[in-house]
Amino acid sequence: MSKNVDKDVAEITKLYADAVKDVKAEMDRVDVANLTRKSGDGLFKRLGGIFGRTRTGAAGWVTRTIPNAIKSGIDRALNALGIGSINRTPLNRANQAAGAAFKDDTYADLLAVTQNMERRTKAAIRKAVADVMREQMAVGINGRKTINAATIARIRADLGAAADSAIVDAGGRRWKVGTYVDMVTRTKLMQAQINGTINEALGRGVMYATISSHGAKDACARWEGRTIKLTPDAPGDYLYIGDLPRREIFHPNCKHVIVPIRNPE
Repeated sequence: MSKNVDKDVAEITKLYADAVKDVKAEMDRVDVANLTRKSGDGLFKRLGGIFGRTRTGAAGWVTRTIPNAIKSGIDRALNALGIGSINRTPLNRANQAAGAAFKDDTYADLLAVTQNMERRTKAAIRKAVADVMREQMAVGINGRKTINAATIARIRADLGAAADSAIVDAGGRRWKVGTYVDMVTRTKLMQAQINGTINEALGRGVMYATISSHGAKDACARWEGRTIKLTPDAPGDYLYIGDLPRREIFHPNCKHVIVPIRNPE
């Protein structure tokens, strides 16, 4: 993966980290002891501006970075085949389709994060309002003047934590926003690059590639330098890239790329 990818991932991760920080700042300003349905609705309306900015920023990021990743993959293919980068190389039809699909998929993933942040914060605000109303009734019964500090601290902590949960995966693991956004965008950019390389190579009649080597210590190590097919119909006893085990190579956060070769022998 290139430094450009690291820079792009850092940019989108910061966008979401800033959103979490801004949401928490709004939550911290809440007068918990006097929280009502009306003030809760006002709070969520203010948070809507943060989420709106985040969606807009994510859309712009996807529109810019996915085509760049596809083009980076194309350049890798051209350089590997001795052609060299060509300015304004037109995308072949396969890469046009891949670019559109990756933009849609990546934005859908980021939108799901934003929607989950919205959903969780709204639920936390509603719960906080209900908790405060219940505690206020208890205050009158017990003769106290206000909700006790421990209850206020608990409600405030629940409000502050609500935004920083991106998604719960199939295994039940709850991802924090920054970690998930980093992982999913880095993976999408890697996949877009690889697809750009594959489509450009196949468009030039090249059906094989080798997997890059950089001294991996995990399961990727056994695949480094291996020759693979870029289409299942290519001759020879080589594994097709689409059949490789994703837990071992080209997994989320994987840094390996492919290098097209004309002659696998």
